[in-house]
Amino acid sequence: MARRRDLIERSADDSRDLQEISTWEPRTVLDRAACKVYAGISYGLPAILLLAAMGITALILLSPAIVVAEEPLVSVFFLLSVVPAALLAAYIWFADITTKEPLSLLVATYVLIILLAPVAAIVNSAAGLFISDATILGSFLFFFLVVGPVEETIKMVAVRVYAYRSDSFDAVIDGAVYGAVAGLGFASIENAIYIGAYLTDLEAGTGLLVGASEIATTRALAGPGHVIYSTIAGFYLGLAKFNPRNAGPLVVKGILIAAVIHGTYNFSVQFVPGLGAALLPIGPGVAFVGFIIVFNLVFGYYLYRKIDRYRRTYREVRDDAGKRDLTPERTEFEPTQR
Repeated sequence: MARRRDLIERSADDSRDLQEISTWEPRTVLDRAACKVYAGISYGLPAILLLAAMGITALILLSPAIVVAEEPLVSVFFLLSVVPAALLAAYIWFADITTKEPLSLLVATYVLIILLAPVAAIVNSAAGLFISDATILGSFLFFFLVVGPVEETIKMVAVRVYAYRSDSFDAVIDGAVYGAVAGLGFASIENAIYIGAYLTDLEAGTGLLVGASEIATTRALAGPGHVIYSTIAGFYLGLAKFNPRNAGPLVVKGILIAAVIHGTYNFSVQFVPGLGAALLPIGPGVAFVGFIIVFNLVFGYYLYRKIDRYRRTYREVRDDAGKRDLTPERTEFEPTQR
């Protein structure tokens, strides 16, 4: 895009020197120093922030790492805890009826959310100092106003800062794919934190492995929820990319839907399984597992309907066009090169 010019520059002839009147170029020592400082900020600050994020993530994962070092077999339970979420994310990737997203962008999104997730943990902890979840009202406010919005926003930031800018992000459905990967990454680090914290207080040996299997099973059931929430938000992020005039409201809508579903799960899982066990001839454990499965199935079906509608419309449009390839158009957000 052509550089916009000041009125004086537009009116003056080319022979007039307009330095620091309406134009500027580095001429003095101070000018060149300012350029160097700006370059340092432009390239150094992101690197510093990235290193800080890596350091915070390392500290948060220190406890799980110690547990694994003492009992390497526990790492198997860490991996098993993310299998259901990984399978769901793989399905979302497979359901992308357009061109498949490159592995490099999927991995980058996964790594970015691993690094950004501690931000959500810090914000949640800070908010917990002011909003107590010990009461029903406090719990409601904490999960709906803090946990849900913060975690779903962080996931979308992980998609927005890199994959969103790529030429490969060339269809609305791609937002769902990258959202699913962000959800998988968030579930991975959250599972590691929960399992590590739970096992730190247990003694090594058989007790440790039994405890690992129990907490890993619980986290395996909860993991797919993160994928469902962020896939929904990611779909709306995809809509935003191809509807720039309404991009802001679309992003907000997606995060709001995901945050409400997320908050509903966190809030209701505290008492609905207990009510189910009290009213039905089932044990607390069965009620707990049953609630999580039913909850994920309900909102998983909602997500399935949204993706299926996109797939069916894609096929119909392609058939109407004589089954020719649908070539994606470049959006105004995309650079001329990858």
